[in-house]
Amino acid sequence: MPNLIDVMHLGRDRVIGANELPGGLIVDPGPTTCLEALLAGLREEPRALLLTHIHLDHAGASGVLARRFPKLRVYVHEVGAPHLVDPAKLLASAERLYGDDMEQLWGEILPVPEERVVALGEAGEVGGLRYAHVPGHASHHVAYLDESTGDAYTGDTAGVQIPPSGVTVAPTPPPDIDIEAWLDSIELIRSWHPQRVCITHFGAHPADEQLDATRESLSKAAEWARAGDRDAFLAARARSLAAEGDEVMQRANQAVPAEQAWLGLERYWRKRREREG
Repeated sequence: MPNLIDVMHLGRDRVIGANELPGGLIVDPGPTTCLEALLAGLREEPRALLLTHIHLDHAGASGVLARRFPKLRVYVHEVGAPHLVDPAKLLASAERLYGDDMEQLWGEILPVPEERVVALGEAGEVGGLRYAHVPGHASHHVAYLDESTGDAYTGDTAGVQIPPSGVTVAPTPPPDIDIEAWLDSIELIRSWHPQRVCITHFGAHPADEQLDATRESLSKAAEWARAGDRDAFLAARARSLAAEGDEVMQRANQAVPAEQAWLGLERYWRKRREREG
């Protein structure tokens, strides 16, 4: 079974989780601001990072960990790999979203030496796990399957659910949201027949239930945004979380800020209209 480490982002539990697997494998270490909590929770020295994607809440600590552990290798989809080696464009994009909050949220972000980065293709095996490219949330997103346990490590593709809430939120930040690709990716993961999906935000959940909930949440959020009314979107999202209570809402908004969820979907619809003329 995986060792789920709550890395206590901004001192709050159940927002970001890293999964340590036997053999020194870590799926998505989280940001550098959470490094001490990650290290305190590890059972063995890390040998490899298996990144689902390079967003800073999932992979921000990769360069710092590579500096600390000289033999560490970092596995990431081939589209994301150059941005680990030279994170300038990644940081510029993040700074447009987070502004002056970058340091507080994510901490130090270092490049990963090129010789330590292993670029993944469309599908294959790494560290005894099966992997596949699952775009939709991000163009370079991958998911991993441990066939020995039935656990799939899905990053953000299987949504956000903050225990003990039963509500799933689709994380839709800019710039890569692709609804059709995301729905296809959900079905690809389902075709693996996993028992559980292990999601970064947060924990492990019965696979079919969580995948169904993510499809529903993503479809609803896309429709809320379709008309291009920001205020209506934000109000609909707030209503969807209101019954869960303040603590769950705060964690969900920390994992998926409502304004960013709107911006990602607004861009998706705008680009789609441009393509369709």
